[in-house]
Amino acid sequence: MTTQTQAFALLPGDEFVELYKVLKVQGLVNGGGDAKHVITEGQVTVNGEIDTRKRKKCIVGDVISFNGANIEIVAAQ
Repeated sequence: MTTQTQAFALLPGDEFVELYKVLKVQGLVNGGGDAKHVITEGQVTVNGEIDTRKRKKCIVGDVISFNGANIEIVAAQ
């Protein structure tokens, strides 16, 4: 089974996005509090490794995985 990767485009002028915001904006959790909880519980991976930093700076090329979903950070269009 292959998992489809969704793209998360940075806003123009931004160099990074905080990890919890990716989960929140992509609708993978109900809100920022839920995002921070699943991150600290070790349920989220960044580039294949568990990362428990809620405010980790995700940059272009990073792939975030949570609950069967993969999100790749891409440059602003």
